[in-house]
Amino acid sequence: MRRTICCTSSFTMLLLLLPLFGAAGCSSTGIAIRESLGTPKREQLVDRVEETREAQEDAKTQFASTLEELQALSGFDGGGLESAYKRLDSQLDRAESRAERVRDKIRSVDRVATALFNEWEDELDEYATESLRNASARQLDETKQRFGDLLFAMRKAESKMAPVLAAFGDQVLFLKHNLNARAIASLDSTLGELEDEIAVLIRDMEASIAEANAFIDEMGGERQ
Repeated sequence: MRRTICCTSSFTMLLLLLPLFGAAGCSSTGIAIRESLGTPKREQLVDRVEETREAQEDAKTQFASTLEELQALSGFDGGGLESAYKRLDSQLDRAESRAERVRDKIRSVDRVATALFNEWEDELDEYATESLRNASARQLDETKQRFGDLLFAMRKAESKMAPVLAAFGDQVLFLKHNLNARAIASLDSTLGELEDEIAVLIRDMEASIAEANAFIDEMGGERQ
């Protein structure tokens, strides 16, 4: 009971302080709130990596689904083309939403990691035992390197999404103003290139997801 009261009091105090922080401080404030409620930065980082991995899984599935919808138009005879366009436009909207979620999650991962590594480095000076300080410093360097590999993989996959979305958008826009069999033939001529771009995107997303799984395992594994 006492601990609950303490946590509630801390949470209330942080809420009262929120208006004092600008937009740049909101993220660090959120990290501090979770920490005050019992979730240390290390666990927060694992949580964020898990969320980003899930967002990438969702995006990968949606991009593949959007491509399938576009491929279904190949050889279309013109009947019900308006409905086909609307389905493809809806798929594009969902793909854009999934891509934005991935971008948001990657930014969140980076913020928590920066806060964790800054705190970890500052606390090295608090050690009285040199051997323990050196061991902690080595662990920090290894974790930063491992996270750097993960962040690179995440951003590499993220960078492939915008060109693919732009290509999808062009296809949908062209179809919007040319709802006929001739338009479908024109789309077919560029479909192969888009399929290649999607294949590269999915490959990079899978590599990023694998990096996330390895990082989660090294940081203590997933919690139930």
